[in-house]
Amino acid sequence: MSLLLAASYILIWGSAFNAARVVALEWPPLWALALRFVLVVPALALIWSLRRASFPRGGDAWRLFGMGALGMGGYLACAWVASKHVPSGLVALLAATSPLFVALGSALRGEAMARLGWLGLALGWLGVAVLGLSRSADGLAAAEAWGLGLTLLGALLQAAGVLIYAPARARMDPWVANLGQTAVAALVLVLLAVPFGGPLPTSASTPFILGMVYSSVVVGMGGYALFFVVIRRFGPSNAAALQLLSPPVAALIGWSLLGERLIWGDLVGGALTLGGLLLMFRARARG
Repeated sequence: MSLLLAASYILIWGSAFNAARVVALEWPPLWALALRFVLVVPALALIWSLRRASFPRGGDAWRLFGMGALGMGGYLACAWVASKHVPSGLVALLAATSPLFVALGSALRGEAMARLGWLGLALGWLGVAVLGLSRSADGLAAAEAWGLGLTLLGALLQAAGVLIYAPARARMDPWVANLGQTAVAALVLVLLAVPFGGPLPTSASTPFILGMVYSSVVVGMGGYALFFVVIRRFGPSNAAALQLLSPPVAALIGWSLLGERLIWGDLVGGALTLGGLLLMFRARARG
């Protein structure tokens, strides 16, 4: 049962990037993502009403707002726009660098970090550098460079949201947090899509509809529900370590089903970055 739970968790979070690419290649990404959030909010509101959990007030409410605006809305806006130009496996990998930004931000605020953590941080950024340099040597197109940079910006925004929200995490019901973040993200995405999203499409193909349903229901609701179960079953550190397998899964699906191309630098850089993240998680678990 535990193996099936872990495999489902990895598959859902890895394939989320493939679904985003399918959608982003047909529709303007900001409009598609805004629609996804708007569709998910009522379902989450129904779950919240059944749980009868109270919403946070004061400082915790602002922390939840910051997580929704930056850590969910801003992060996914960057990732989905990047998915139009960059293979889904690379988007998944660069999105996974968010803990590197979190660790760096924590260190700048004076929090102590073990030597193993510093080694992981350095190794992680070395992997990102290898990936970027190898892509440049391979003839990096302007659109692809824009996509890679946008994905890293999204990881930075997610890290900022996590740092803002962290003090309130233990005090907040998980489904309240999910609903609050999603509602704020929906508002942010609509505000971004109106001026920057381009014209709103009037038609949709079957792959687009399937991608949206998968992204909204399986990832937006099922993925987060599974996230809470995995944390309870395996603990936060092991759950974070399991998520490191999502980029390879996204890369494999993208290569086999979407015809995406990976080069040697993607594999070497990805291995270094994921190895660095694993060292950081191990250092945190020991601490």
